[in-house]
Amino acid sequence: MDVELLLKLAFIGVAAGLLSGLFGVGGGIILVPMLVWALGMTQVRAQGTSLAAIMLLPMGLMAVLQYHRHGNVDFRTAGIIALFFLAGSWAGARLANGMNLDLLRKLFALLLAAVAVKLFFFKN
Repeated sequence: MDVELLLKLAFIGVAAGLLSGLFGVGGGIILVPMLVWALGMTQVRAQGTSLAAIMLLPMGLMAVLQYHRHGNVDFRTAGIIALFFLAGSWAGARLANGMNLDLLRKLFALLLAAVAVKLFFFKN
C-alpha cells in the first residue's frame, strides 16, 4: 500500500470518527460519500466497506456478509479506516459533550445539508 493511499485512509478514518463522535453519525452519511469521492469506489462497494469498518456486532454482520458475498467489501481498507476511526470518534465525543447544544444541532443540520447537496448534484 502506498503512502498516499494510507494517508487518505487515515484522513477518512479520523474525519468519519470525529463526525461520528460529534454528531452520532458515521457510515452512511460520512464514510460512504468519502469512499466514493476520495477513493473512487462504487456506491455499493463503499456501502459494504463502510459497514465492515464500523460493524457493530451483531447488527451489521449479516449486511457485511451479504455485501462480501457479492464482492463489495474491501476488508483491508475497512480495517485501516476502523483504526483511525477510533481516535476520531473519541475526539468528536469529547467535543460534543462540551459544546453548546444549539450550536451542535445547527452544525449537524449543516453537515446533513452539505452531504445531501453533494450527493444530489455532483457525480464525484
